[in-house]
Order: sequence, then structure tokens, then C-alpha cells
Amino acid sequence: MIFKCLRAIVVLLLLAATTSYAQTYRILTTEDFQGTPRKMNFAAVAYTNCSISYDYTVKRERGIFRLDFNVSMVMNKHLSWLDKSRIKSPEMLAEVLKHEQGHYAIAYLQQQEVLRTFGRTRFGRDYNIVARQIFDRIDAKYQKLNKAYERETDHMQNRVQQASWDKYLAKYLENMPPLMVGN
Repeated sequence: MIFKCLRAIVVLLLLAATTSYAQTYRILTTEDFQGTPRKMNFAAVAYTNCSISYDYTVKRERGIFRLDFNVSMVMNKHLSWLDKSRIKSPEMLAEVLKHEQGHYAIAYLQQQEVLRTFGRTRFGRDYNIVARQIFDRIDAKYQKLNKAYERETDHMQNRVQQASWDKYLAKYLENMPPLMVGN
């Protein structure tokens, strides 16, 4: 009898509900690039700086942990830049913005995966450690994806690869699973 009660308590601890909040995806404009261009990076005509962070509140009721997450993605306008002196035409500006949109899309996809993973994870007493491990694992995955995007597109110079990545990211965004909000 005592064993069954202890097992039930452990199960209740792991069945914590979570709520998640996220902002919507948007198209970048030149206004998103207010930083000073770095002249040392010869290949890049622009740089997109997005940061993703999370916080949560914890409620414990009768041994059950409920975590309400906020996973934010910020387009850091003052760290993102366009070297307008190297952009020679409106068509080139459109290409540059489209390439930088890819970096933004990757950050957005990362944020969404963090939210979905937090939303389906049942947290116990070690919720802080588990949340950090989830975030770090997903962050490493998307850092790798972002580097592959830059390498394979050769900073948008490889137009065939850029078109391939554009299709891949568009399809990924279109088919993204819905968030599990308010489980």
C-alpha cells in the first residue's frame, strides 16, 4: 500500500502541466539592421543577430510542478547590420534580405522547437536542470544548422544552394507542428 502511494506521488510530480508563449514569425526589413557594419568580414554584406532565451514560473500544488514558460526570440537590431556601401541595386538588397531572412527563420524554428519540447516535457523536482539540458541540446542543433546554412550558401553567393535552402526553410516553416499551449 505504501509503495503504491509513493509511486502515485512520483507519477504526479512528473505530470506537471506547462503553458508556453511565443511571438509570430515576420519578414525582415532594412529597419531591422541598425548596427554598424564590420569591415573585417569580407564575405558578409549583412549580419543578423537573434537571441533566444527562456524563463518560467513554477507553481507547486500538492506535489505537482506546473511550469509556465516564456521563450523569447529577439531580433537584435543594434547588433544586426547591412553594409549599404556594398549593396549596388534594389535587386541585390532583396537578395541580401532574403538570405538574412534565412538566419531569422532558423532562429524562429529553434524558438518553436524549444517551446514544443518544453510543452510536452513533464518536469519533476529537477525541472531547472532538465529545462537547461533541453535548451542547450536544441541550441546546439540550430547553431550547427545556421553554420551549415552560411557555409553551403557561401554567404548567399551560391545561388543554387541559396534557392535550395530557401525552399527547405519555407517548407519547414509551413509544416511546423503546432505548439501545445496550455496542456
